[in-house]
Amino acid sequence: MIVAVLSDSHDRLDHLEAVLAAVAETGAERLFFLGDFCAPFSLAALAGGFSGPIDCVFGNNDGDQFLLCRIASQHSHVTFHSPLAELEIEGRKVALQHFPEIAKRLAESGAYDAVFSGHDHQRYIHRFGGTLWANPGEIMGRFGTVSF
Repeated sequence: MIVAVLSDSHDRLDHLEAVLAAVAETGAERLFFLGDFCAPFSLAALAGGFSGPIDCVFGNNDGDQFLLCRIASQHSHVTFHSPLAELEIEGRKVALQHFPEIAKRLAESGAYDAVFSGHDHQRYIHRFGGTLWANPGEIMGRFGTVSF
């Protein structure tokens, strides 16, 4: 299964639309969003632009969590997990967490096959034993590069 991993859109709908177009070209069947939509309208755009299951965690800039949950409830394919998502996908244990400090500890525990985090707007991949820890970077483009 191809899974798209996105984070930190910070209301940049123009970048989000471009990323969703690129995601469609990959054939991704599922999407993880690692926090910092910022305004709830960004979640509405994401939900409208991707039809497969979307698993989300809150970020530190997601101020109106009530409205984010309300919008998610209007889209049956969107699920919020807070503050940690623990998923099993095709027999693999996956954790989603916004903060890299926490995600690193989860990866070091060896309890997961993969751990994904956002927050610092930096794209990286690390391995701790058999566990992958990755950050997709940012949709916002704060550091000049939009990535997923």
